[in-house]
Amino acid sequence: MENRAVENGVCSTESVNVSCDVWSCKNSDSSSADHLVIMVHGILGSNTDWKFGAEQFVRTLPDKVFVHCSEKNMFRLTLDGVDVMGDRLAEEVLEVIQRKPNLQKISFVAHSVGGLVARYAIGRLYRPPKKENVEDSTDGTSIDDLKATIGGLEPMNFITVATPHLGSRGNKQVPFLFGVTAFEQAANLLIHWIFKRTGRHLFLNDDDEGKPPLLKRMIEDYGDCFFMSALRIFKRRVAYSNVCYDHIVGWRTSSIRRSIELPKWEDYINKEYPHIVYEECCKACDTEQSELVSTDDDSFDKLEEELVTGLSRVSWEKVDASFHTCRQRFAAHSVIQVKDQSMHIEGADVVQHLIDHFLL
Repeated sequence: MENRAVENGVCSTESVNVSCDVWSCKNSDSSSADHLVIMVHGILGSNTDWKFGAEQFVRTLPDKVFVHCSEKNMFRLTLDGVDVMGDRLAEEVLEVIQRKPNLQKISFVAHSVGGLVARYAIGRLYRPPKKENVEDSTDGTSIDDLKATIGGLEPMNFITVATPHLGSRGNKQVPFLFGVTAFEQAANLLIHWIFKRTGRHLFLNDDDEGKPPLLKRMIEDYGDCFFMSALRIFKRRVAYSNVCYDHIVGWRTSSIRRSIELPKWEDYINKEYPHIVYEECCKACDTEQSELVSTDDDSFDKLEEELVTGLSRVSWEKVDASFHTCRQRFAAHSVIQVKDQSMHIEGADVVQHLIDHFLL
């Protein structure tokens, strides 16, 4: 059974078995919207987690975007593993594209583990150029066929919010373990009992038929998955992070930084977006540059360094948020997403920052 809702000019559909779509109620707006925004929730989440963000997107860009909140990996299905969820998400995206033939562009906005799922999915959805270059085209091939795509659409924004890009294994990557080595080692041994296969992927202790950990495979094109080629063709890659009070995903792993690269943010003031405390654009680093980085700090881990180096081969915009002055600061992991609008409206300015800087 499908429920259709109309509120302040925003239309949406939502049900247990039907995906959650959000678009402008004006026919002129909905017919011109050619930019698909895929919003992906985190572990044990649902398609309603991004409800506030989806509605804000459509209110701000009514004639530009059609928003789809992923529903193929809800609740306990998020424990099946990043790869299984990524395959489901890729299939779901193709289904949306098939029923909305006017779509031309695609962007992803993903929270927490959803960012890893989205990175896996785009590796599946990557379509290489049909021609090597324009000069080789002598048969009237469209210029669009000469570009790599994501599911046939032009990739624009790839945005993650509090995503553990470097995994959650040790080195204070899961703050509620307090950086205590004994706690982190115990978590590494027990995580699969709680979060199943997804937990193994997050703690980098998966060993599928002798293959490297999945997150390591995802910093290159591996097998039939073009993880880095797909990530590279997006016009923008953005990582939003909590600098403090996120007890689930640490600042380093969500911002793809080494400890020595974490910025000083206390004196940064942003009057328009009060909870944004630091912003920077990080250019892509080649392998030689990355190898020159010192790893003499106490958080060094060889595998973690490989992940940082691999992901730094593409440019990233890094946006750091802090809710240290808010009543709900201890729920920062949810606040940054405005998962529950009635409780977490403090994060609305971060969501608005995301939308205001969206590349169309």
